[in-house]
Amino acid sequence: MRPRTKLSLSLTLATAITTIAPIARACTPHTPALIRTGEPLDRGLVALRLSDGSVFLSWRYLLRDPEDVSFEVWRQVEGQEPVRITPKPLGDRTWYRDTAAPHDRACAWFVRPVVDGRSGPPSKRVSLDPTSPPRPYLSIKLQGEYRFQKVGIADLDGDRRYDFVIKQPNANIDPYIRYWKPSPDTYKLEAYSYGGKLLWRFDLGWAIERGIWYSPYVVYDLDGDGRAEVAVKTGEGDPRGPDGRVETGPEYLTILDGATGKIRAQTDWIPRSPFYAIHGDRAYNYASRNQLGIAYLDGVHPHLIVERGTYGLIIVEAYRFRNEKLERIWRWSNQNLDRSYWGQGAHWMHAADVDADGRQEVVIGSVVIDDNGRELWTTGLGHPDHCYVGDIDPRRPGLEIYYGMETRQKRNGMCLVDAATGRILWGYHGPTRHVHSRGMCSDIDPRHPGWECYSADTNAQKQYAWSRLWSSDGRVISTENLGGFGPLTVFWDGDDQRELILDGKICDYTPDGPGKPIAEVHGQVVAVADILGDWREEIITTRPGELRIYVSTHPTSKRYRCLMQDPIYRTDVAHASMGYYQVPMLRAGLR
Repeated sequence: MRPRTKLSLSLTLATAITTIAPIARACTPHTPALIRTGEPLDRGLVALRLSDGSVFLSWRYLLRDPEDVSFEVWRQVEGQEPVRITPKPLGDRTWYRDTAAPHDRACAWFVRPVVDGRSGPPSKRVSLDPTSPPRPYLSIKLQGEYRFQKVGIADLDGDRRYDFVIKQPNANIDPYIRYWKPSPDTYKLEAYSYGGKLLWRFDLGWAIERGIWYSPYVVYDLDGDGRAEVAVKTGEGDPRGPDGRVETGPEYLTILDGATGKIRAQTDWIPRSPFYAIHGDRAYNYASRNQLGIAYLDGVHPHLIVERGTYGLIIVEAYRFRNEKLERIWRWSNQNLDRSYWGQGAHWMHAADVDADGRQEVVIGSVVIDDNGRELWTTGLGHPDHCYVGDIDPRRPGLEIYYGMETRQKRNGMCLVDAATGRILWGYHGPTRHVHSRGMCSDIDPRHPGWECYSADTNAQKQYAWSRLWSSDGRVISTENLGGFGPLTVFWDGDDQRELILDGKICDYTPDGPGKPIAEVHGQVVAVADILGDWREEIITTRPGELRIYVSTHPTSKRYRCLMQDPIYRTDVAHASMGYYQVPMLRAGLR
């Protein structure tokens, strides 16, 4: 380990903030250029019947829209010509409540953008019939009474609407020796269209054990044809050993056609052998940690990022999918680097342009890999249980990364670092045992600029011990238990802050803790993302035999562009189908 320089800064509520110089390769901190993902989207118009019989409509404000765009709302009653129902175009919002829609006939709605007084083309139509019940969600019926573990969100058929690829059942086996058990069955991927039609099913087979770390997949348009592919780790046959572990047999990075589920390309996955050579009798646990991600390494094209290893040896490969082939661009390994690069992996992966060169880097935890496949920096702090990347502190240039460290620390077990250099900006001064689970990083408190950060430490029994809620500049806002090891959050009620999701209840954060619930969701939350309607986020839950998409119907005076067109947010949403879930971050904030 190379020596580090320490500089004491200020104290807050008996918590010291320290700065540590990381171990870094050359990089320059600047404000990152905006990488546009280029994903074609329609208006995402959605219609929901409310309990009073009115209909709530909302739609997207896109990056391609001029700032002064406004919108007309049209309704067509069954058997009649469509009529405009907004007396004048709406220029301050992207939602409308239709209180005059008839209850006894089917109705359809569409919107038109208005620029310089001229109406543009109509959006796709959405419809409700008289039997449509009042409810705040859309529902997709599955093929059985099972629940799903993960969901990939992308346009599979090129109609500019998001479809869904789930992994079922909702079950997980961890490779660690104390938690591992034989898989009782196999995972299946299932693709559903936006309208709820089953497109295909793909059985991962016995070569892929039934746990998150054995079975990463991402859903994304990899070749730029407007239709998403599915990248997934696969195997071959039934290579289970006598005890049920899979330690032999071929492993592949496989590309499935998003519309049909058929295999389009395949190459070898990162091999197990280096892990067995280095880690010996612990190699099964170390080698069984697999991840997949998306990064715009050249600033233009999406690349697949393949990772094996978290706690010791880590190997990462980058691929382009083009002309029906997988082309390896680079390979990175910490095998010949000093120990500060070992065991620095996370339970998640981020892609962000941390050094403002117009190309995304790969954040695999406490290490950042440059777009060219060379190590950029490491904090050397070890394995973080949670790791969030975005414009956390808007008062300073560039991006930041917030860490909650699983590895025992004398200090900085909770810390914020400069994403370009890895320099620690502030951190918890005291010792931490095992900062655990997902933590939180979201703007939940309007009293403080930027995004608040939350982490909780464990006691000797690995239970909640204590926690800190931090402002973006390192002040302690609260020591209250905020949902144990970290709540999920969502942009829901229409203000600039996210709300907390606690035990299925959506509530604001207040100085006295969570406020009264303003809404509730049923089922296990699997993902939070702006997948339809206006800029507010939807909540996807799993229930027996059902995928639900909860949609906010709160009025709002805010109008922001679609969050899925923010590059960090979009790749974070893509990564929701693998690893331990975290809500997506933003590069540029609400805009």
